[in-house]
Amino acid sequence: MVETHELFHSIQQLARQLTKSLNNALQPFDIFSSEWTILYVLKRKGPLTQKEIAEYLSIEAPPVTRTIKKLVEKNYCLQVKGDDKRSNQVVLTEMAHMEFPKWEKAVLQANQQLIQKIPSENVEQLNDIIIDWSKSLLLEEE
Repeated sequence: MVETHELFHSIQQLARQLTKSLNNALQPFDIFSSEWTILYVLKRKGPLTQKEIAEYLSIEAPPVTRTIKKLVEKNYCLQVKGDDKRSNQVVLTEMAHMEFPKWEKAVLQANQQLIQKIPSENVEQLNDIIIDWSKSLLLEEE
């Protein structure tokens, strides 16, 4: 049986390698994985507050704020007043909507290259394990 310490160390190393691969795929577009993550969430879920983004991604507010600031500077996001005047909604700009298919294609190609290294019968099993583990961790937080 694998020691817990070794398992978590391996997961952290894998996460770093996956992030590096994603950054390499997005480099031609001057986007980093942290930015892509927020762009992807906004494309998938629509306008969200910074707090909603942080909660959904399980990231503290300061890094989310810094990343959104960079995306605003790149003209990929806007912050608009929501119904609640105390919080801004983060929305994708028209430019982001136009560029998104290029970014997504690069990400999907990188993902495909990574997933080819795993036997196909293990991919579904890995996916199920990750989903189940994530759900159980979310339940613990509530």
